[in-house]
This record gives sequence, structure tokens and C-alpha cells, in this order.
Amino acid sequence: MEGTHSWSERFKRFFLNNRFVLFLLILLLIGLNIFVFGKISFIFTPLTVLLKTVLFPVLLTGAIYYLLNPLVDLLERKRIPRVYTIVTLYLLMAGIITIVIISVIPLVQEQVTQLIENFPKYSYEVQLQFESLIGSDFFSQIQQSTGFNPSNLGQTIAEQATSILDSTWSGIGGFLGAIKDIVLTLVTVPFILFYLLKDGKKLPTFILRFVPVQFRKQTHSVMTDMNVKISSYIRGQIIVSFCIGILLYFGFLIIGLDYSLVLAIIASFTSIVPYLGPAIAITPALIIAIVTSPLMLLKLIAVWTIVQLIEGKFISPQIMGKTLRIHPITIIFVILTAGNLFGILGIILAVPGYAVLKVIFSHLFQWFEGRSHLYEDAVPDPVEITEGEATTAQDNSKPTT
Repeated sequence: MEGTHSWSERFKRFFLNNRFVLFLLILLLIGLNIFVFGKISFIFTPLTVLLKTVLFPVLLTGAIYYLLNPLVDLLERKRIPRVYTIVTLYLLMAGIITIVIISVIPLVQEQVTQLIENFPKYSYEVQLQFESLIGSDFFSQIQQSTGFNPSNLGQTIAEQATSILDSTWSGIGGFLGAIKDIVLTLVTVPFILFYLLKDGKKLPTFILRFVPVQFRKQTHSVMTDMNVKISSYIRGQIIVSFCIGILLYFGFLIIGLDYSLVLAIIASFTSIVPYLGPAIAITPALIIAIVTSPLMLLKLIAVWTIVQLIEGKFISPQIMGKTLRIHPITIIFVILTAGNLFGILGIILAVPGYAVLKVIFSHLFQWFEGRSHLYEDAVPDPVEITEGEATTAQDNSKPTT
């Protein structure tokens, strides 16, 4: 009996009372749960279908919500009911959309049609210029030394673009699937947005009701940090992208670049992706400028450089600030990884998703740091303290000269 009792005491001392071991056991249980759920994933098929159906409307609603909610809160503090503010905003948005459809859409449609019609001519002229460069001795030496065959570059790019378009088209379920998603989004977003603007403040309290009482304070802190990160990023990125589009449009108009409105819209949308977006946006503008004239290419580079300097030095620091505090190299790696895993949607959601995960794991680490006591400063040995005090006492007892 004594041996059994001693083994029980040792087990409690080294395992049950060891918080690090308990943490490892919790991780093991989580891994086992993930393994079991992976084997019975077919049970979650209806939930997966539901998530895919409502994902895009919810994401679009969330982006619009973070844009409009500060204005609704401001007017509410001025004692204007939220419902009146929301209805007024809906009317203003309906008017703006009507003006855009009447005035801007026809111009965009005309430029897009002309760009599509003239694109074969542009690609042919770029190919001729590229072949003329290849024919020079300098490029011939580069081709021989590197083994690079530029003549097949256009064909390779065309094949890759075709495969990407085919995979994207098949991924959305064809034309009927795309129409269904668009109609579903147009119908559901206004209703979801209305109730989210009206009762959005009650959502954290409703979620906290399902959390155990002892974890509610920490969970509320995590939710607050996540909300600050996401709202700052979404509002800032959309405003910055809009400013870039406006600046580029006026810059393209000044230098006389063709299809200025379409190119500015493309740049505005692609600027949502940090660092990689501007590189993607300048590609069609470079093709058109190269075909037009060498002087137009120099003008385009000048306009693009000025806009990027204004955005980097004045617009982004004032609007975005340093709310995310993510290193640029980390952002690039996150975007590339998310793009390979989830496609275009992953590229768009890579940075805010990483910010949310960073907040969650930061709080989890703080919780583990406080519970495990593994990261506390080492306590000095009492013998060393005694010896130190004795040495200090001896030094103080010496007479001063």
C-alpha cells in the first residue's frame, strides 16, 4: 500500500501538478480531436457548403460595415438614432451607385471594349520590340550564357494565363454559379449590413454568454484587439486604394495615357494587396506605354514613382499608421503562402487573417507564460544573497580614509 501511495504521489507531483506537462497533454488531446474529425469530415459537408455560400456576402458586408460604422457611431453620439442614420446612408449609397451607373459605367465599358479590341495589336507590337532586342548582340550573349529562350516566353505566359483562367472558372462553378453568387450577394448584403449596423454592438456580449465566466475577461480582450486590427486595416486599405486610384487617374490624364480610367481602376483594386498589388497594377499600363512611345514610358514611370512616394510618405502613414506592426518580408511570405493555399481570396484575406491569428496566439502565449512560470526571472540563491549582504556589511564596516 505504501508503494502504491508513493507512486500516486510521484505521479501527481511530476504530471498532474506540472503545468507544462498538462499543457502538452492538452495539445495531444487537441491533435487527437483534429485527427478524429479529419476521419469523419463528411459529417461537416453541409456546414462547409453553408460556409462557402455565405462567405463572400459576409466578407463584403464586414468591409462595408467597418467603413460606415464609425460614421453611425459619431452621429449616435450626437443623439441621432442609428436607424435614421442607416436609412440616410442607404439613400446616399443608392444615389451614388445610380450616378456611377449612369455616368462612369458607360465610359469604363467603352475603354474596356477598346482595350480588348486593341490588345492583339499591342501584344504583337510588344513581341516585335522584344524580338528586335533579342536580335542584338548583347541579348544574344545573355541568351547563350544563360540558356534562356525568350522566343517561347510569350507562349509560356499565354499558356499559364489560360490555365489560371480555366481553373478559376471551373472553381466558381461556371457561369451559372457566378450569376447565382452575384445575385445572392446583391440580395443578402443590404439586409445583413442593416442589422449589423443596427445591433453590431450587441454581438460581443452575445458571444461572451457562451464563454465560461473565468475566461470572459480574456476573451473580451482578444475580441477587442481583433476588432481594432481588422477595422484599422480594412478602413485604411480601402481608403489608401481609393486615393491611389484617384491620383493615378489624374496622372494618366496629364500625361495623355490611353485607357486612363480603366488602368486607374485596375490599380485601385489591386492596391488592396500590399506590396504585390502595385507590381501587378503597373503591368498593363507599362504595355500600353511601351507600345505608345518611349517618351510615354518615361512619363508613366515618373507618374507611378510620384504616386508611390505620396502614398508611402504621406497617405499610408496618416491613414494606416502602424496598427498591424508586421514586417514587410513577413507580409510578402504570408501573401504568397495564402495565395498558393486559397487562391485569389487567400491573397486578399492574407494580411487581416494573419493579424487575427497573431492576436490570438499572442494572448495564448501570454496566458501560457503566466500559468507555466517558465519565463520568469531566476530567483537568486539565498546563500548568494547572504554572502552578498555579508560582503556589503564588511565593506561598510571599513573605516574611511
